[in-house]
Amino acid sequence: MKKKLIAGNWKMNGSLATNESLLRAMLAGVGQATCRVAVAVPSVYLAQCQALLAGSVMELAAQDIAAHEAGAYTGEIAGSMLREFGVRYAIVGHSERRQYHGESDETVAAKAQRALGCGITPIVCVGETLAEREAGKTVEVVKRQLAAVIHANGHCVSEIVVAYEPVWAIGTGKTASPEQAQQVHAVLRAQLRAASANADRIALLYGGSMNPGNAKALLSQPDIDGGLIGGAALKAADFLTIIAAAA
Repeated sequence: MKKKLIAGNWKMNGSLATNESLLRAMLAGVGQATCRVAVAVPSVYLAQCQALLAGSVMELAAQDIAAHEAGAYTGEIAGSMLREFGVRYAIVGHSERRQYHGESDETVAAKAQRALGCGITPIVCVGETLAEREAGKTVEVVKRQLAAVIHANGHCVSEIVVAYEPVWAIGTGKTASPEQAQQVHAVLRAQLRAASANADRIALLYGGSMNPGNAKALLSQPDIDGGLIGGAALKAADFLTIIAAAA
């Protein structure tokens, strides 16, 4: 049975002082976690967080990765650069990147491919907006988004992590019910099984406002293998409670 993965996404939050305080509190409480734990920090803090997490059970993640290996791409960060800071995971296709930076399914697929080529596990985000859900297009949207990654990465798709993040539940306090989340996760699992003989080893995370109050119910679903945590990842007590629920 694969270990669950709890990954915190700090988004554009943090400072040298608050990062140190937050990570020290997490490290003091995480002990020998029975699940995998990672934190995705702003790129400017990778060096600081790498040093603070050295030798611990917590792993480092990036919030994005360039689709290119190197070159004239001002502001982009290559996978090879991230690897130098011990980055284990990279989030690709987060709804905020799709919405605010116009990232297409093809761009997300290319970023996942670049991450895999650098030995970094991409956490591929898929999810529908409220309008798409109300129009009955949830399955159509998430399958289309995941299909692009499958097509671009072939047999290597078994090395990815997938995060279902209903856009309407991110940062809103709204959460898909455990049953709603499981329904979508089951669709994604079936799609991955059709594409790879090793699909069952792919972790499927739920990423829509998971918190200490709902984590246990969500994580008890058969196809929910962990969480991509936003706001609760900025509070040590909340994050540690979610990690405990994943045991």
